[in-house]
Amino acid sequence: MITLSPLADADPNAVESLLDAAFGADRRGRTAYRLREGMAVIPELSLAAYEEDRLVGSLQCWPIALHGADGETPLILVGPVAVDPERQQQGIGRAMMREMLASADGREPLVLIGDAEYYSRHFGFIADQAINWDLPGPFERRRLLARTGGRDLPYRGMLGPRRETKGALLR
Repeated sequence: MITLSPLADADPNAVESLLDAAFGADRRGRTAYRLREGMAVIPELSLAAYEEDRLVGSLQCWPIALHGADGETPLILVGPVAVDPERQQQGIGRAMMREMLASADGREPLVLIGDAEYYSRHFGFIADQAINWDLPGPFERRRLLARTGGRDLPYRGMLGPRRETKGALLR
């Protein structure tokens, strides 16, 4: 049986080990890490999944922004969504995503870098809104997805950390 709890209650070393197992030890070189540089996770949206006492999943959400001609548009970066490689394809990631989406309802629009077919079909993330946005590093444009909650967002801009809260959320 899988139980979800706040990520803040999880052992940080166990989370790091899980992320390394799911994405490789070189994961910190990915562009998504630049998006959230200097920021801390949003505690009420970040989750840990346990099977008994064993950490088998984690989902992190980060305060980021779209920086453009009209200033800073606050967004939430979803990810990484990590599941123990031995437990993938068993619904753990979907359960964490559903829980996070319920908690994020009414908040800032969500952004993630991931498989468009999967995140569109299961969670309503699409590439259309983000097609002209840029990232501070290499990325596959079709994998940059947004879930806007019906809000209009700027057509162009550069994603990055929120300036207004940079450093303020560090724990």
